[in-house]
Amino acid sequence: MRLPESDRSVMEAFWERGPMTAKEAAKLLGERLGWSKTTTYTMLTRCVNKGYLSRSEPHFLCTPVLTKEQVSRMETEDLLQHNYNGSADLLVAALVDRKLLSAKEIKKLYEYLQQMEEA
Repeated sequence: MRLPESDRSVMEAFWERGPMTAKEAAKLLGERLGWSKTTTYTMLTRCVNKGYLSRSEPHFLCTPVLTKEQVSRMETEDLLQHNYNGSADLLVAALVDRKLLSAKEIKKLYEYLQQMEEA
């Protein structure tokens, strides 16, 4: 599962601030993204329908259903499955081969792997 960019923008606001009314979300997202009240309400309804947010009354109170960590795990799994045949080692190799990891990051990764191996 990968969140579309507009849905991620909505969810980022809720992950930072926690539950908000639709009115509060419209104000915040209007300031951040220039969205109108109508656009924000449409996006909130879309996120509720997709199960990313729950809605309760009064005042259309929205609460995140998924945590940022849950979404990150799902998106990582999706990346692995669709681009690396489910193989984490191929992903890491691609990052290293493309020089996307600094020497410090490689060292940290190596230490992490050693800890995992010992556990």
